Amino acid sequence: MFKKGSKLYGIFKGVCPKCHNESMYKNTNPYKLNDIFEMHDRCSHCNTRYKIEPSFFIGSMYVSYGLGIAFSVAAFVISYLFIGSSLTTAFVAIVVTLIGFMPIIMRLSRNIWINIFMSYDKILDKNAKK
Repeated sequence: MFKKGSKLYGIFKGVCPKCHNESMYKNTNPYKLNDIFEMHDRCSHCNTRYKIEPSFFIGSMYVSYGLGIAFSVAAFVISYLFIGSSLTTAFVAIVVTLIGFMPIIMRLSRNIWINIFMSYDKILDKNAKK
């Protein structure tokens, strides 16, 4: 499921969607907020260009919205239904969750967005190993 060559591998690892050999990001730590959007222009292994067109990653905002909703629902269910907190506490849990996971949500949304438009290519991966 998370093996090299799968979409999920590319999404969760943040690697080149074509060859899965290099991180797309200059700094792999999403909590280094100064570098959160800093990406390589191209993959050094297969030369895939990450920014397909100007403002390509603007579309990832829609994915980010969906991920934010999913994280919010998870925070609500855990705090209100499982722990039994009040609605106010559940709201605070949602806000804290969204702030705490913001860098991860931003990176995941970019990874999902680029993986919608590009797919893993075994031939490129084999050429990169040579």
